[in-house]
Amino acid sequence: MKSNPVIGPGSTDESQPKPETEAERRKRRAVFLRELAEARELRARVQPRRTKERRMREAMRMRTFRI
Repeated sequence: MKSNPVIGPGSTDESQPKPETEAERRKRRAVFLRELAEARELRARVQPRRTKERRMREAMRMRTFRI
């Protein structure tokens, strides 16, 4: 295999993304969390039995650590 030391349009030097700002990161994170919540709600509607079981297990887990 030969390495290609020639810097061209496909080189890694030019394709490095700019560091994103804090506002962009927060905006992207908010979108992700919104989509995640929507996916959980959809799963709860489609699989109500599993959702109920999951809630029961979570409640049991929380009761285990109470004093």
